[in-house]
This record gives sequence, C-alpha cells and structure tokens, in this order.
Amino acid sequence: MQHDIKDIKLSEKGAGRIYWAEKDMPVLRIIRERFEKEKPLKDVVIAACLHVTTETANLMRTLKAGGAQVTLCASNPLSTQDDVAAALVDKFEIPVFAVRGEDKNTYYDHINAVLDQKPNITLDDGADLVSTLHSERTELLSSVCGSMEETTTGVVRLRSMERDGVLKFPVISVNDAMTKHMFDNRYGTGQSTVDGIIRATNKLFSGAIVVVAGYGWCGRGFAMRARGLGAQIIVTEVDAIKGLEALMDGYRVMPMAEAVPLGDIFVTLTGDIHVLRKEHFEAMKDGAIVCNSGHFNVEIDIPALEAMSSAPKEVRTNVQEYTLSDGRRICILGEGRLVNLAAAEGHPACVMDMSFANQALCSEFVIKNQAKLEWRVYPVPKEIDQEVARLKLASMGILIDELTPEQIKYLSSWEEGT
Repeated sequence: MQHDIKDIKLSEKGAGRIYWAEKDMPVLRIIRERFEKEKPLKDVVIAACLHVTTETANLMRTLKAGGAQVTLCASNPLSTQDDVAAALVDKFEIPVFAVRGEDKNTYYDHINAVLDQKPNITLDDGADLVSTLHSERTELLSSVCGSMEETTTGVVRLRSMERDGVLKFPVISVNDAMTKHMFDNRYGTGQSTVDGIIRATNKLFSGAIVVVAGYGWCGRGFAMRARGLGAQIIVTEVDAIKGLEALMDGYRVMPMAEAVPLGDIFVTLTGDIHVLRKEHFEAMKDGAIVCNSGHFNVEIDIPALEAMSSAPKEVRTNVQEYTLSDGRRICILGEGRLVNLAAAEGHPACVMDMSFANQALCSEFVIKNQAKLEWRVYPVPKEIDQEVARLKLASMGILIDELTPEQIKYLSSWEEGT
C-alpha cells in the first residue's frame, strides 16, 4: 500500500487517540454500523483532502466500512497529527499522504497522490483538491460524480467556480449544514482557537483586549469563549448586519485601524486575504499576539511583516517573534496557519461527529442521486441535516416533541386566522 507519513512506529499511540475520539462520535458510529451492513459506497473511490486528525480518522473508517476505497491527504501542512496518519496506514489499511510541516511542493505532491487513485468522490477542506482537478488533472474530471466541501473558504471558491461556469461536477456544501456551522464553527472553533492560543503562549485572557476580525459563526464562537475567560472583546467587520449583531451581543465594534493600537491579541476568522497588513502592524503595541483561525494562511500579510522587521526568532513552540525597527515586537502564532490545529488539536470530537456524519451521509446521497445532480453547489439536503440532529439528540438520551396532526394541518393551511 502506497503512503507517505512521518513514522509508522507512531501507530500505536495514534490508534489509542482515534479510539478515544470515537467515544465522543456516536452519530458517526451509528452510521458506520449501518454502512457495514448495507455497503452503500461499495467500490466507490474516495479521495479526501482533510485535516489528518483523530476525528477525520473515524470518518475514514466509516467510509471504508461502507465499501469505499479511501485515500487521505492533508488540507493544511501544520494540521497533520503524525501518529494518527501512522495508525490509519498501519492499523486500518487506509493510504495516507501527510507529514506535519510538509513544504508546499510536498503538499501538492500529496494532493496529486490521492488524485492518482482516480476518485469518484472527493472530500475537501478548502477546495484545493477540486481546484487541482480543474486546473492540472482535468483528465480525471469525467470520473468524478460529486464532491463535499467543509469550509467557508472552500465554499466561496466553489461558488465562484460555479458562477464562472467552470465547475465540472456537483458539490455539496457541508459547511452550510445547520448541524455543521451552528456547532462545529461556533462551539468547535470557539473552544479550539482559545485552546491553540493558550497552548502556544500561556497568556491570560482575563483582562486582555482581544480583537476578533470577522463575526461569522467562527468569530461569534471565539468571541463568546474569549469573553467567557474575562477578555474585553473588540469586533471588526465589513458586513453592517454582522457588525450590528456584534454590537447587540455586547461587544465594541470599530474599524481595524482603530482597534490595532488597543489590542493585545488579534485573531482573524474571515476567509479573506490581508485582513491584517502593514499599516496595522505599524500601529500595534509592543508584544502584540497575532494569529489566524481561517482556513488559509493569507489573512495575515506575513510577507509585509517580514519586510518591515528583522528575521523572526522562535521564542516558544509555534510562536515567532518579529522585531520592528523601533524595537516593538509582534508575535505570530503557528506561521499564520489555523492556530487551533497548528498549536492545538482542532475541534472536540463531539462537534466533529455531526460535521463528519454529514460528510458520510452526503457521500451516500451523491452516489444514489448522481444522475439527477447538476454541476453546481448544493446545500446539504434538509432531511440529512435533520437526521444528523435527531441521531445526536438520541445518542444523548434527549427526546423532543412531535407535531400533532392538528398542528401539521394548521401549518399547511391558510384559511384559519384570528
């Protein structure tokens, strides 16, 4: 079996951590039990470009249980957990091409390695797999019947491809499932981003001024968690409605130019480019901590910071300190990559349970409905979203009410008024 990982000897440790995460992934476990019996993905070739974590490992196990031939590469050079990669290869016989800290050339070599399997379905975190297919591996497009995308950044790219008429197969936006963005983005990103910052810096949040760039679901979640630790929150936004929401949630809202002289910790969560750039670095406090929790490392203009400072030095693991000409120091965490994965372990398994349940069920949906799907970006079917939520509640022993026949009739009629 072909693979490229750091060290196969790490597999025992990785397997233990995979089984530990599985305990908090009951929905995916239920789906895997059904998949083992029904084999809805029999002989389907799946190429996945995802964060190589314990939670992802359990998704790969589920897809394989459904009969799929699965190959995995990393969607970020610093998110790979090398022991998990080893366990997937050694214990579960799933080919993995991922090494933590791999350079850009290796990263794309690994993407091409999973594409060499000639996939029928792709799973993406950021749309690099899909974009490579459309730009460099076009000979494979005809065999792909669909794809799943799990990030805001990736969905933006894919909708742009659809708008430009270049998308050559249907895509399910798993990121837009209610059971994904309301929980994974808000509670998962919220907690894991705080976790990454604390692990990297050991800084106290209480009393610190934290600047949150972007008030989407991820920004909301992080702001909520940081405030819970006693931080003073400033939100920057370009969307008037989100800015108004942040204000009514009790946060200060202002342009980034006004926030930079005040902030102690800066976190970007926008999915856009150069949210923090030269003019912002010029106004920051000495010792400002800057990090990113968006998918790609473009939200912070690190080349601009490098050009205006001395060579960075690593003052702690995952902390690079840049010294400006006037002596002020700015610290970048995790090379500007996803701080929750570069400096911590990513989202807790219990929220990834729902996100990856959507991935598994949408893979099944694409195979069953491929003849009807057009070359565009689709939302997750409502029935799948609801089923994931139902299974999650059931796994927690929680019941909810059902509509009575009278209520169903009332909600579907127009005749009855006051």
